[in-house]
Amino acid sequence: MNQAVGYIAVSTVVLATAFIGFYGLRISRTTSDFFVASRTVRPWWNASAIGGEYLSAASFLGIAGLILLSGQDALWFPIGYTAGYLMLLLFVAAPLRRSGAYTVPDFVGARVESASARRVTSLLVIVVGCLYIVPQLHGAALTVSISTGLPAWVGAVAVAAVVCLVVVTGGMRSITFVQAFQFWLKLTAIAVPVVFLLIVVAREGMTGAELGAQLGDGLLGGTEPASAYRTVSLLVALLFGTLGLPHVLVRFYTNPDGASARRTTLIVLGLLAVFYVFPTVLGFLGRAFMPELAAGGQADAVVLLLPGVIAPGLLGELLTALLIAGGFAAFLSTTSGLVVSLAGVISQELFGGSVRGFRWAAVLASLVPLTVALLSGSSAIAGAVGLVFAFTASTICPALLLGIWWRGLTAPGAIAGMLTGAALCGGAMMLGPALAPLLAGAVPFVGELLAQPAAWTVPLAFGVTIAVSLATASGRPLGVSRVLARLHTPERHRHLPGA
Repeated sequence: MNQAVGYIAVSTVVLATAFIGFYGLRISRTTSDFFVASRTVRPWWNASAIGGEYLSAASFLGIAGLILLSGQDALWFPIGYTAGYLMLLLFVAAPLRRSGAYTVPDFVGARVESASARRVTSLLVIVVGCLYIVPQLHGAALTVSISTGLPAWVGAVAVAAVVCLVVVTGGMRSITFVQAFQFWLKLTAIAVPVVFLLIVVAREGMTGAELGAQLGDGLLGGTEPASAYRTVSLLVALLFGTLGLPHVLVRFYTNPDGASARRTTLIVLGLLAVFYVFPTVLGFLGRAFMPELAAGGQADAVVLLLPGVIAPGLLGELLTALLIAGGFAAFLSTTSGLVVSLAGVISQELFGGSVRGFRWAAVLASLVPLTVALLSGSSAIAGAVGLVFAFTASTICPALLLGIWWRGLTAPGAIAGMLTGAALCGGAMMLGPALAPLLAGAVPFVGELLAQPAAWTVPLAFGVTIAVSLATASGRPLGVSRVLARLHTPERHRHLPGA
């Protein structure tokens, strides 16, 4: 790969991100601007920004890498990522916006009238955010090492530094502009190479039927076919995990009202459906033209290396430059959204919720995951992000979903459910690799249960939340009827402050 192409692509995206972010600084004046862009972001603009932050390293690099490794079994990832937004549309988007909260912990604390529940939620949001940022930094490290030849740590440090600078200077207002731009950059950067690569493959003498047959073969033949349990567990993680992602949820607070939040979610569904076509095709092409990457442990690099194999020369270098730019935009935009959501929570809890506190919190939210990323080894990006979804589905999701739709939720129930989910899912993630070999003889399928725990940790978390809430029904919040009325009454039918 021509290293000059890598330098140009990465530097262009970084400079564009900084320029757009500093433009947003000109109109970031108030605390509300920094936290929720003063709740004035319109549906198409917000949908583009959500697409920018949601389409992470797992989407841009990881989907194709998983298809290269697992064939058709990996198709559940893009399906689950997109279907999760349907769940958001149906159950969360409008009520959450109507709550008037700034952050997810604000919502949980107000819903169950408990400072303790708020603090537990804040801690879990911080854990989820840090866990999600680390794969983005690993993806940046991989991209920079492949495209420029620089040490891998340079990519992680560059992303963390640029994101920290933009968030500190402009907050949510700046990040909204940046993420909307980066979504369309990512879509262009992955769609154009796919179209040209398919044309090149066809022009090299392969007929449409032969190309279709080869791509069809690329769907099959995973090294280890996924069991029904792993498939179901993955879908549970992706569907319910999306409902609890803090950087996604905070964007609904930026809409003017609940109806705008629903329209935003509907647009996002369309944007995601279009985007995921392209990494899926790249994964098929990778299985057809670069199967050796799977054996060499470089599956996540297939998106960046494929143009040089199928279209060597100037065209391949130009397409590679586009993909590098899109990949780096993915790392920057997702990390930006996560840092903003973490900074909002940390500043509310530790620094009084001021703009100055938000800025200090943004520095912390950038440095801690960067340290973890530099000290940890990279794993399959999409797989790592899938485990973050499982953790989120087991912790934040039950309190959020039941808080919106069940008046029986109590503070002890919410806390018990979140802690149960954190202990079970977190324990499976951390101890699973060590425990699985020891328990394999005594517990059938223990490896699968620990490797993908959402299918059992999510129901248990919901069950504990409900059971403890029923046992502590006397502690049900006194204002629950008023809060639920606010969540489920369209703005045009009520006149409440803060809406």
